[in-house]
Amino acid sequence: MFRHIVLLRWADEATEDQKAAVVAGLETLPANIPEIKNYVIGTDAKINEGNSDLGIVADFDSADDYVVYRDHPVHLKVVADFIKPILAGRAAVQFPLG
Repeated sequence: MFRHIVLLRWADEATEDQKAAVVAGLETLPANIPEIKNYVIGTDAKINEGNSDLGIVADFDSADDYVVYRDHPVHLKVVADFIKPILAGRAAVQFPLG
Protein backbone atom coordinates (compact mmCIF):
# COMPACT_ATOMS: atom_id res chain seq x y z
CA MET A 1 0.00 0.00 0.00
CA PHE A 2 1.00 3.59 -0.65
CA ARG A 3 -0.38 6.59 1.27
CA HIS A 4 -0.81 10.23 0.20
CA ILE A 5 -1.64 12.87 2.82
CA VAL A 6 -2.51 16.48 2.00
CA LEU A 7 -3.19 19.40 4.34
CA LEU A 8 -4.82 22.53 2.93
CA ARG A 9 -5.18 26.03 4.36
CA TRP A 10 -7.85 28.35 2.98
CA ALA A 11 -7.49 32.02 2.16
CA ASP A 12 -9.20 34.32 4.65
CA GLU A 13 -11.74 35.38 2.04
CA ALA A 14 -12.81 31.79 1.24
CA THR A 15 -16.55 31.38 1.71
CA GLU A 16 -18.32 28.44 3.33
CA ASP A 17 -19.86 27.63 -0.06
CA GLN A 18 -16.41 27.48 -1.66
CA LYS A 19 -15.09 25.23 1.11
CA ALA A 20 -18.12 22.95 0.74
CA ALA A 21 -17.55 22.81 -3.03
CA VAL A 22 -13.99 21.57 -2.41
CA VAL A 23 -15.25 18.73 -0.23
CA ALA A 24 -18.03 17.88 -2.70
CA GLY A 25 -15.55 17.82 -5.56
CA LEU A 26 -13.08 15.66 -3.67
CA GLU A 27 -15.85 13.24 -2.71
CA THR A 28 -16.41 12.48 -6.42
CA LEU A 29 -12.85 11.23 -6.93
CA PRO A 30 -13.13 7.64 -5.65
CA ALA A 31 -16.00 6.93 -8.07
CA ASN A 32 -13.97 8.33 -10.96
CA ILE A 33 -10.48 7.02 -10.15
CA PRO A 34 -10.51 3.27 -9.46
CA GLU A 35 -6.88 3.32 -8.29
CA ILE A 36 -8.05 4.94 -5.03
CA LYS A 37 -8.44 2.16 -2.44
CA ASN A 38 -9.37 4.34 0.56
CA TYR A 39 -10.15 8.06 0.68
CA VAL A 40 -10.82 10.12 3.81
CA ILE A 41 -11.54 13.85 3.87
CA GLY A 42 -11.80 15.81 7.10
CA THR A 43 -12.34 19.42 8.09
CA ASP A 44 -10.22 20.54 11.02
CA ALA A 45 -11.99 20.36 14.40
CA LYS A 46 -10.52 23.76 15.40
CA ILE A 47 -9.16 22.43 18.69
CA ASN A 48 -5.60 23.67 18.11
CA GLU A 49 -4.71 27.05 16.64
CA GLY A 50 -2.56 27.09 13.54
CA ASN A 51 -3.84 23.81 12.09
CA SER A 52 -4.63 23.36 8.45
CA ASP A 53 -8.29 23.64 7.42
CA LEU A 54 -8.76 20.38 5.51
CA GLY A 55 -6.98 17.04 5.47
CA ILE A 56 -7.08 14.28 2.87
CA VAL A 57 -5.69 10.77 3.26
CA ALA A 58 -5.68 8.57 0.16
CA ASP A 59 -4.42 5.00 -0.10
CA PHE A 60 -3.34 3.19 -3.24
CA ASP A 61 -1.93 -0.23 -4.06
CA SER A 62 1.29 1.33 -5.35
CA ALA A 63 3.16 4.55 -6.02
CA ASP A 64 2.27 4.09 -9.70
CA ASP A 65 -1.43 4.11 -8.80
CA TYR A 66 -0.88 7.32 -6.82
CA VAL A 67 0.66 8.90 -9.93
CA VAL A 68 -2.44 7.91 -11.94
CA TYR A 69 -4.55 9.73 -9.33
CA ARG A 70 -2.22 12.73 -9.18
CA ASP A 71 -2.38 13.21 -12.95
CA HIS A 72 -5.99 12.13 -13.50
CA PRO A 73 -8.03 14.80 -15.34
CA VAL A 74 -10.95 14.60 -12.87
CA HIS A 75 -8.57 15.21 -9.95
CA LEU A 76 -6.82 18.04 -11.78
CA LYS A 77 -10.19 19.67 -12.54
CA VAL A 78 -11.22 19.60 -8.86
CA VAL A 79 -7.89 21.18 -7.95
CA ALA A 80 -8.15 23.87 -10.63
CA ASP A 81 -11.84 24.68 -10.23
CA PHE A 82 -12.35 24.46 -6.48
CA ILE A 83 -9.08 24.25 -4.51
CA LYS A 84 -6.70 26.70 -6.18
CA PRO A 85 -9.10 29.68 -6.10
CA ILE A 86 -9.19 29.61 -2.27
CA LEU A 87 -5.85 28.00 -1.43
CA ALA A 88 -3.52 29.81 0.97
CA GLY A 89 -1.19 26.89 1.70
CA ARG A 90 -0.61 23.21 1.03
CA ALA A 91 1.55 20.50 2.55
CA ALA A 92 1.75 16.91 1.35
CA VAL A 93 3.62 13.69 1.93
CA GLN A 94 3.58 10.30 0.24
CA PHE A 95 5.02 7.08 1.67
CA PRO A 96 4.72 3.30 1.45
CA LEU A 97 2.81 1.52 4.20
CA GLY A 98 4.30 -1.51 5.86
